[in-house]
Amino acid sequence: MPTAETPAAATPTAASPGPVSPAALLRTAAESAAFAPRRGVRAVVMTMGALHEGHAALIRAARAAAGPDGQVVVTVFVNPLQFGEAADLERYPRTLEADLAVAGAAGADAVFAPSVDEVYPGGEPQVRISAGPMGERLEGASRPGHFDGMLTVVAKLLHLTRPDVAFFGEKDAQQLALVRRMARDLNFPVEIVGVPTVREPDGLALSSRNRFLDVEERRTALALSRALFAARDRLAAQQALHARAQTTAATTGRAAALTALGEARAAADTHAVALARPVDGPAAVRAAARLVLDDAAAGQPPLDLDYLALVDPSDFTEIPDDRTTGDAILAVAARVGATRLIDNIPLTFGAIP
Repeated sequence: MPTAETPAAATPTAASPGPVSPAALLRTAAESAAFAPRRGVRAVVMTMGALHEGHAALIRAARAAAGPDGQVVVTVFVNPLQFGEAADLERYPRTLEADLAVAGAAGADAVFAPSVDEVYPGGEPQVRISAGPMGERLEGASRPGHFDGMLTVVAKLLHLTRPDVAFFGEKDAQQLALVRRMARDLNFPVEIVGVPTVREPDGLALSSRNRFLDVEERRTALALSRALFAARDRLAAQQALHARAQTTAATTGRAAALTALGEARAAADTHAVALARPVDGPAAVRAAARLVLDDAAAGQPPLDLDYLALVDPSDFTEIPDDRTTGDAILAVAARVGATRLIDNIPLTFGAIP
């Protein structure tokens, strides 16, 4: 389920759904089980409500996967196990009527919105799913127990909705990795699919928390996506130069020839990259991102960095500086004023441009 947030307002940010019928509302496990006999693929999108365009993108992806003969079910459940403080749980917006319209407009057939008593009939469960070591890193370190609560309710909702495929946003990359690991380790008969992060026109990752940012804070918050994009561009340029250097030996003659063609900078870069150690890759990526973040930390209002981490997507352990190939996720979390934001971007080391 999406990371718990505590917006004070209840205004959905998704575009107006227009004249589309709202999705059917299901309140109990029995209603969910009885809804529309299954004919094709059943796809589920798990949310805590207050749906916006990011959620709509997940629902549209689920609709495409299910096809016209399948079913798309959106769950709306504010999971108390994911909140550290009771006050935060109470402040979380409940916008079910708007959520039904947004879900229907994006292609959902039904919204399963059970009560807390329906999901946890005996009170808080004594038996829970542990996120293990991966759940203690990064977001888990900042919010102890959060991922245990998330996996517990995801497991319950998978049992209650019985989907063939479930869709989660890549913006919450650690959550997605943990759900995939749970499904694999515990043999859940479901395919877990990630959907790329939806961004606002200025690059800020879409989140209900963005509404809390004033004009100056939003300007500072853009440093998160700018840092990630700077790191991505640095890696792409570095890999392009390595590929270029590999095609021709880095010799004085080669540099001289390029200089003669008016490519003095390219010649110098090609020569330097060809002679550089390949292990410079991860360090250079981190440095490019941190340069942007450090600049934002010195601004007004300042960005208060929680973490910048380049991690292996399989277990969220830090990528060593000598890693030269393979996939990675560059993740960042920071506060701007009272608002905590997260973002990430996937990277691939050793890719040929």
